[in-house]
Amino acid sequence: MTDASRILIIDYGSQYTQLIARRVREARVYSEIHPPTRSLEWIRAWAPAGIILSGGPNSVYGENAPTADRALFDVAPVLGVCYGMQLIAQLHGGEVKRGAQRQYGRDQIRPTIESALFRGFSADESTSVWMSHGDHVEHAPPGFRITAAGPGNPVSAFEHASKAIYGVQFHPEVAHTPRGAELLANFLFEVCGARPTWTPGAFIADEVARIRLLVGNAQVICGLSGGVDSSVAAALVHRAIGDQLTCVFVDTGLLRLNERAQVEQTMRQHSGMTLVTVDAGRQFLTALDGVEEPEAKRRAIGHTFIDVFEAATAAAGTHAKFLVQGTLYPDVIESFSPTGGASVTIKTHHNVGGLRPDMQFALIEPLRELFKDEVRNVGRELGLPEEMVGRHPFPGPGLAIRILGTVDASSLAALRQADAIYLEEIRDANLYDEIWQAFAVLLPVRSVGVMGDERTYDNVVALRAVTSTDGMTADWYPFPHDVMARISNRIIREVDGVNRVVYDVSSKPPATIEWE
Repeated sequence: MTDASRILIIDYGSQYTQLIARRVREARVYSEIHPPTRSLEWIRAWAPAGIILSGGPNSVYGENAPTADRALFDVAPVLGVCYGMQLIAQLHGGEVKRGAQRQYGRDQIRPTIESALFRGFSADESTSVWMSHGDHVEHAPPGFRITAAGPGNPVSAFEHASKAIYGVQFHPEVAHTPRGAELLANFLFEVCGARPTWTPGAFIADEVARIRLLVGNAQVICGLSGGVDSSVAAALVHRAIGDQLTCVFVDTGLLRLNERAQVEQTMRQHSGMTLVTVDAGRQFLTALDGVEEPEAKRRAIGHTFIDVFEAATAAAGTHAKFLVQGTLYPDVIESFSPTGGASVTIKTHHNVGGLRPDMQFALIEPLRELFKDEVRNVGRELGLPEEMVGRHPFPGPGLAIRILGTVDASSLAALRQADAIYLEEIRDANLYDEIWQAFAVLLPVRSVGVMGDERTYDNVVALRAVTSTDGMTADWYPFPHDVMARISNRIIREVDGVNRVVYDVSSKPPATIEWE
């Protein structure tokens, strides 16, 4: 992103950090999340218009608690949220104290004095906010003044008397703080002077110029899955370099029902791209033979994918130097540690991990700055059809990671049919667009059942459907009972080898959306 109006978010480990980034971007201001180990020199060079210090699970007095350089507060205006506010207080000589018990939930606050952060708020009426903390600021630091207070938090917000340093004990980024977006907008525009220039059109213009400069006259290959991410990535690169791009669609044998035909028709008819289809189902099944562990599946699929790409490139005679991947910003965020140390790997994403270090291609990842909803908006701006950009996410490893245990042709056939029935019923009920992602999972267990007069001992299918904005957090979708009944009855009746259907009612966190 070349525009100077950008916000640096320093992640101290809060579960809500990604929401801060989303809220800033919803205000059409670019933001990035980075760990607190970024050096002061790096931050100055990045030249943010403002800095937001996120919340986090630590106490500022805890051993090895993440901190900040005092000189950070001279780089740009700073807003501390929860732990970020407590860190500001500690670094400036205030008192942070452990509460008798953790405060979690709604609270009411009122502005105490006029403040740029609370412009538009009235001291005559209280505002609902969301608290989530164990420590709190007992006394504001010297040179700071309290700008908001509540019955549970006498120091709910403060600001420096002469510098652009602000802190709030609550979380303005969550939906449970109704006027949180307004408060953040005050920080962005009133305090930081940021400009709302982060739009799909501006992103496309910047990225097209960057890709042209990077690629020059070289040939580029794109692994096209037909999902939203790879389709938008391909369309964006095609906008930049035209016929220098060759899209390779690999039929891995791990796709949803009729997916190959849909991809070929859509991309050739609507986009006019050069598309090569490779039938590699046997190669992938061979690579997955006997593999049960999820990370091992992803690695096997990733390595086989690159083998297929290299062979397809050689066969097409393109001599490509670059490979396009649809890596998104949540993939990047989930692949580093908030504290900058050894990252706890949630999963090796197909677009971040699992690729051979000796592969011949340099990567182009045109979407790695974007959240999923931003990708969809870019796709619309590029003219892709709504039935493509509105599709539910589908993982690169395909149905292989929705079969818990080993993958074979019969399990793929059963899952593919169950998944198709599930999505068909969701569409027929006009619920598809209400759901972020819906899919079936084949479990490695069997259960006893009765069909007709016969006892059965067959497979169990789990159904998953979630609502979300960007996939970073998600809630399970509450299906109407009649819809769920139709789905279950059809799957058990029509899919051979399945006699039981269960529904996943886990949210993210603590669960992930995919099961593997």
